[in-house]
Amino acid sequence: QDMLGFADLVYQETLGEDAFTFVEGVKAGKSCTILVKGQNPHSIAQVKDAIRDGLRSVKNAIDFPKLVAGAGALEIAAHKHLTSVVKDSVNGRAKLGVQAFADALLIIPKALAENSGFDLQDTIIKLQEAYQRDPTNPVGLDVVSGEPIHPEKLGIWDGLLVKKSVMHLSTVLASQLLLVDEMMRAGRGSRPKDPNMASMED
Repeated sequence: QDMLGFADLVYQETLGEDAFTFVEGVKAGKSCTILVKGQNPHSIAQVKDAIRDGLRSVKNAIDFPKLVAGAGALEIAAHKHLTSVVKDSVNGRAKLGVQAFADALLIIPKALAENSGFDLQDTIIKLQEAYQRDPTNPVGLDVVSGEPIHPEKLGIWDGLLVKKSVMHLSTVLASQLLLVDEMMRAGRGSRPKDPNMASMED
């Protein structure tokens, strides 16, 4: 008991083709096992993914209790800020980078609109116009009606930690892809010419 702890009941039970050990009545238990059952491996995998996502959301909320407006509201507001404020504060080719990053942010509300069966351009224009009329209130997408909504009033939130991670990782991945592309171009330019190809041209 001093080494293994205490439990009222420990028993093994066979469910289907697998044997499971159940430990009940633990005095200071801080862990639990979730038993997932399904008709086929695909449905079990879907349930496991949903449970894992839910547990991670709870963990993120506990570790980093800060939220931002959901339903694509953050991306609409960030796009407006980048294209109207940040873009005017930089010079030269940096403007192209700011515009590209701002356009990339719109992939979130575009995905919401596409998955909900709405026209992408019309939906994005509605959201941008609604936010431009009142920049003090974040504007998101209602996936049922396709109209702009105020996510904060409806309790639609996203974790700030998740948003920061997504933006950071996407930027890093895009930079790495561009770096690989530049290296391939440089390698192709410095490759020595094949003498056989030269003789064929002559």
